[in-house]
Amino acid sequence: MLLALLLMVQTPTPPPLDLAHADALASLALACVHQEYPNKIAHTLAGDADARPPRQLTPVFYGCFDWHSSVHGHWLLARVARLHPGTPLAGRAEAALEISFTAERIAGELAYLRAPGRQEFERPYGLAWLLQLTQELREWRSPDARRWAAALAPLEEEAVRRLSDWLPKLTRPIRTGEHSQTAFAFGLGLDWARQAGHAAFEHLLLERSRAFYLADTACPLVYEPSGQDFVSPCLAEADLMRRVLPGPEFSAWLSVFLPQIPQGSTATADWLEPGVVLDASDGKLAHLDGLNLSRAWMLDGLLSALPADDRRRPALTAAAARHRALGLAAVTGAHYAGGHWLGTFAVYLTSARGLR
Repeated sequence: MLLALLLMVQTPTPPPLDLAHADALASLALACVHQEYPNKIAHTLAGDADARPPRQLTPVFYGCFDWHSSVHGHWLLARVARLHPGTPLAGRAEAALEISFTAERIAGELAYLRAPGRQEFERPYGLAWLLQLTQELREWRSPDARRWAAALAPLEEEAVRRLSDWLPKLTRPIRTGEHSQTAFAFGLGLDWARQAGHAAFEHLLLERSRAFYLADTACPLVYEPSGQDFVSPCLAEADLMRRVLPGPEFSAWLSVFLPQIPQGSTATADWLEPGVVLDASDGKLAHLDGLNLSRAWMLDGLLSALPADDRRRPALTAAAARHRALGLAAVTGAHYAGGHWLGTFAVYLTSARGLR
């Protein structure tokens, strides 16, 4: 009933990420990238000496509640500064990045990652976002960005090494709707590998993607979403495979993988129900606001890979618009439970990052 009432309001698809919207979203990251508490650390202690505050454990990425949110909060700042150069917004974002990306702080991050017992740290989600951050810096034609990218190169190399060591030993995909999911991380990793020209890592991700997902059929969208998903298992897999397969092969694969996508010009958004959050102050329940945002960009990704006359386009377009409107409306910053990370998902969507 609640969802039906929410969806009675027809919200037009917002424009791309303009300066005013970018400024509002960046304010969320600017408020938290150097805010140490509250903090949820995924920390393995080997002794008393490891009981230290977050700013000492991970001196670059200690803000925004957790490590991965801090990483992609820095990505958000790099993204908006790159898209809106020379603006006051860019100046504020660049000042925050300059504080974070010092040689001393980065050395501390690297020492933390390389300490015994931390080989699983932020794998794969946080490591994939770290690659997205360095990709953004490398694509940004700015002397400061080039300097920051060079400073972060040891962390970037460590992330690639860890993922490259792990993937040959991973015997099954991870199909959750949260951080451990492999499909979403593989997509970010492929985007990085292609931009960086890292052929070996690209080949490994392509091989693992085909091994894990090529034979999949009839993904059970009816079981989605789970109560605290923020990435769709089915749509993230499809969004990955459009990066893996040539256009005609992907179109045929999608027909078998998601046969429930309606066809024809009269198709509506009703085939894919968005998530509904009843308590945005609950961090796990608020994941569903992120799900709506990530579904929207994944649906956009599918559309980018299908021909203009594909009969599934109306249904995909309608569902993307529905999820986009609901997802963006939820990015208010009213509660830190969502405010520390939803801005990233909104920027990734509205700047079409996965498509560019």
